Amino acid sequence: MNLQPGSAWDDGDAGLGEPPPGSVRPRGRRVLVLEDLAGVRHWLCTLVEQAFPGLEVVSAADLASARAAVSRHAGSLHLALVDLGLPDGSGLELIAELHRSHPGLPVVVTTVHDDDAHLFGALTAGAMGYLLKEQPDAVLLHQLRRLADGEPPLSPRMAQRMLAYFQRPALPTLLPEEGSATLTPRETEVLACIGRGLRVSETARALGLTHHTVASYIKTLYAKLSIRSRAEAALEAARRGLT
Repeated sequence: MNLQPGSAWDDGDAGLGEPPPGSVRPRGRRVLVLEDLAGVRHWLCTLVEQAFPGLEVVSAADLASARAAVSRHAGSLHLALVDLGLPDGSGLELIAELHRSHPGLPVVVTTVHDDDAHLFGALTAGAMGYLLKEQPDAVLLHQLRRLADGEPPLSPRMAQRMLAYFQRPALPTLLPEEGSATLTPRETEVLACIGRGLRVSETARALGLTHHTVASYIKTLYAKLSIRSRAEAALEAARRGLT
């Protein structure tokens, strides 16, 4: 099994040498592709087959089937590509589950969402890469193949967002020390939903609340935590262990 064309190492064959320092060691022979749109799913599976010849691609259209695939192939998963917006929930849920149950398994987000909230929500959940599906095939192939050298695949626009976020002058005041703000149980639930990437309407459905009530909780959270955006809320949720 070669992680990329011309790779000099293989987890299943002796005598081929060790992987480059810091590279992703293959853990199996399968890649999970979670994407709800059939056409896009087929396209991503084709890209994976081109990026990693010899690996078997296992696809899923929703969270339920992805979880079943993870259970079925738990010992042979090498990589997971995960979309965020799914018919039965958020891909962030699967990312967090894989981060807990399969530590070290590379999980890469493939999405159309290019905002801070989705980016930081995914990274804090455990994703090690974030790719925008709008990019040309050749660019996506190159970024996926970087995994063999231990380089996280990250679309340039999202890398710029990360740099811009951490270069904000007010950043030191945005992440309060632990214990500086006490939240009620309901506020904690709302913050956890934000950390999982849920929107106001999705949080309202998940918690059985009205849209207006959730919006009020979010306003209160922002004031209590001295934050100004969903991205900062997602980071705070991760810091508190809610994702």
